[in-house]
Amino acid sequence: MKASVVIATYNRAADLRQTLASLAQLRPRHSWELIVVDNNSGDDTRAVVEQARAGFPVPLHYVFEKAQGRSPALNAGIRRAQGDIIVTTDDDVRVEPDWLDRAADALERLGCDYVGGRVLPIWGGPRPAWLPDRGGKHWAVIALLDYGAEPLEFGSRVPLGVNMAFRREAFDRTGPFDPDTGRKAGTLLGQEVREWCIRARAAGVRGFYAPELVVRHIIPASRLNKAYFRRWFYWRGISRARLYEKSGLDMEAPERTTLDSRKVPHVLGVPRYLYRKTLVSAGRAMAARLRGNALESFDHELWVWFFFGILARRWRHRGRPDDRATVAHAGVP
Repeated sequence: MKASVVIATYNRAADLRQTLASLAQLRPRHSWELIVVDNNSGDDTRAVVEQARAGFPVPLHYVFEKAQGRSPALNAGIRRAQGDIIVTTDDDVRVEPDWLDRAADALERLGCDYVGGRVLPIWGGPRPAWLPDRGGKHWAVIALLDYGAEPLEFGSRVPLGVNMAFRREAFDRTGPFDPDTGRKAGTLLGQEVREWCIRARAAGVRGFYAPELVVRHIIPASRLNKAYFRRWFYWRGISRARLYEKSGLDMEAPERTTLDSRKVPHVLGVPRYLYRKTLVSAGRAMAARLRGNALESFDHELWVWFFFGILARRWRHRGRPDDRATVAHAGVP
């Protein structure tokens, strides 16, 4: 088996049905299989997989994972996978017939252990004027990515799990995704891919952005509003604080090594400099709004929501000992 495609899904049977139809059009040079991990769904996800299996061009496997969370679900799929290359994506994508060939070719051409590619939108509603149509920092909120036309090694930039391909040995050297990190039902927790990439780099596992590797990601209209973006940045703050508690990684920029945030002054468990930065951002947001620049004001406001998430998590966990890995900073770019 050359490649295994792994999808983690939760209560999105209708989206999954269309994604399976898209994946059925793949025509790679080598053998492959598809593994759908049902993360304890309450809808008819299993029936959708069973219906698709009958006419699917390659082996289609259903795996049930009771432990809630994207990371446990992906790990279950990876354990089941037989391929030399393991490819991860989501239950709401569209792919081109040569997608798997592009993944395999990129791994060979770049001589690396994993690759991540572009994630471009299929807008499920009108795109608001404040959201760029091509790249920009807000794309991460809705799981889109475009780092340009040239390959680059992942370091301060990280891929999105919706479009990644790994040599199987990468997981042997780095380990699985952290089951305590990442999206869980009812939350917007994240950072599971970033945490894995940091561990991978520390282990000498190299990854590259491959611009020719592309998926189209459906962006529902329910996410194309400022309320969703505020909520996402708030949960990002919570996610970064969880990483800090577990591994001592800097909450603002986990990849950087120039600052060990464990050694700076803290207030209520939060590095003091983050309070200063938040006050500056709040002031800039207000000033931009007074100038009539709503877009700039919103950009600065999102940092404030990020900080609120950090503060909320650290306040709730005040007095608890942090479980920080001593190797967290070793080899991080």
